[in-house]
Amino acid sequence: MQAYMKSAMPYHGVAAPLLRQVCKAAFADMQFATASDWQEQVLEIWRGAQFREERYAALYLAGDKRARPFQTPPAMKMYEELIVTGAWWDYVDDIASHGIGPILRDYPAPMRRKMLSWSKSENLWKRRTSILCQLGFKAETDLGLLYACIEPSLGSREFFLQKAIGWALRQYAWTDGAEIERFVRLNRARLSALSCREALKNIETIKTREP
Repeated sequence: MQAYMKSAMPYHGVAAPLLRQVCKAAFADMQFATASDWQEQVLEIWRGAQFREERYAALYLAGDKRARPFQTPPAMKMYEELIVTGAWWDYVDDIASHGIGPILRDYPAPMRRKMLSWSKSENLWKRRTSILCQLGFKAETDLGLLYACIEPSLGSREFFLQKAIGWALRQYAWTDGAEIERFVRLNRARLSALSCREALKNIETIKTREP
């Protein structure tokens, strides 16, 4: 697992299903009196982690349903620390789609500004987050925001940004394949070959499913 993830932090070697069981049992009696209390407990686990699964446990606690009332823009300071210090796709993609995405949905105005700012960040993981945060939105996707967050990274040679662009476009293609074909056609000169390939990967499958 450590070799596959190219991780400097070692693994215990605990598979994901068992890890979820352990987290569920370990956190069963935990109480969050305030948003600060929740964030402090998440960060204590995250900062003190010696093994990668311990950071996965911190993400599990960050997404605990009891913390649902605290998933608001002020939580972004915590999520930003997790993204910047985690600095790898397994952490960042989970935070983008399951942490930041729901906050964007509930608080679109301030979060839209935040994601537009992150899309221009020197930190590639914040850029990747801005591109991927709407992965599960389907028809509710703010397409203007998605394209605006992609724009600053169109010319990037960074694999993780090229892959994120293709992934985000491919996901929206399930909602509107014609729109993604149009976007790729208009921007083919600026999109990397990887982004184009990923964006169009399922177009033929989508067309066969259309009535």
